Amino acid sequence: MGLQVDIRKDFGAFRLDVSFEAGRELLGLLGASGCGKSVTLQCIAGIERPDAGRIVLNGRTLFDSEKHIDLPPQERRVGYLFQQYALFPNMTVEKNVAAGAWRLPKAERKAAVDAMLEKMQIAELRDKYPRQLSGGQQQRTALARILINEPEALLLDEPFSALDSHLRDRMEREVMAVVRDFGGTTLLVSHSRDEIFRMSDAVAVYNDGRIDAFGEKHALFRDPKTYTAAMLTGCKNFSRISGLRHENGRTVFFADDWDMELSVSGVRTGDMVGLRRHYAVLADAPGPNVYEMEVTGAIEDPFEYILLLRRPGYAGEPFGWTVTKDEYRRLPPGNLLLCFPDPALMLLKE
Repeated sequence: MGLQVDIRKDFGAFRLDVSFEAGRELLGLLGASGCGKSVTLQCIAGIERPDAGRIVLNGRTLFDSEKHIDLPPQERRVGYLFQQYALFPNMTVEKNVAAGAWRLPKAERKAAVDAMLEKMQIAELRDKYPRQLSGGQQQRTALARILINEPEALLLDEPFSALDSHLRDRMEREVMAVVRDFGGTTLLVSHSRDEIFRMSDAVAVYNDGRIDAFGEKHALFRDPKTYTAAMLTGCKNFSRISGLRHENGRTVFFADDWDMELSVSGVRTGDMVGLRRHYAVLADAPGPNVYEMEVTGAIEDPFEYILLLRRPGYAGEPFGWTVTKDEYRRLPPGNLLLCFPDPALMLLKE
């Protein structure tokens, strides 16, 4: 059981065409603004109607274009947390939460609302209005209004975008506690790779209305398969490759933009190679995937440096290597001998 989505919708200049399944887990939808993440949630919730396809939640068909099924939002048992929470401004916290309890018999609502206010730690705010609440308090109120309706899926649409940065870590932990207690299918929309990695079990990478990569989060971050997925998961160093060949169980290629021949284990293909900034290591001696590198500059961050490197005498753009400040102070003077380990090199399709 879980959520199955296979939908298409044409907006003229933009077309959504996605297909995926999610079980009792948190699936992160990662991508740039305008790539179709929020539209997907809106189609699942019944706010938008796909042109074609099918949406099934725990065996119940929410939408099927061929069978002419299109349940209204209130019958879908889907909880949608909007970016700005969509609280009723003229209602108190208690009344906002009670508005979500419309399924319950009237005699049971008061007790259910009281219990939910206590559970979400907002009982003392019951007589406050949304304008009197902090961003975190508004979010807990919105979640309480959703959860009291006992949804079968939670849709979280950039839930931390309205919060100050110092509140995000705490609210992430609070939302994760809610999600674990909920135990059903949860979809989280974000353009933050760190947020997605911290919270998700699996990740769908969106690119221009389509899913570019999909998988368990550790596996996808380790081997994103495509340039878009690598970029959105934080990779900053890329080079086009040429002369790809297979020798003795290894894949050998030339990184055109780095001016170096490299190899990885196994028979692999790709149009580009990606290297995350922190994956290169100092080498003690020459060997495979080991090159002398010239330091052309350094960018200081609060706790680390990004060194800009390139082959001596090569006129191309440098790429970045991240080291801690302690590692930076221990680096030898002059050029560096660096190894680009096999697992650090990601062959990618453009």
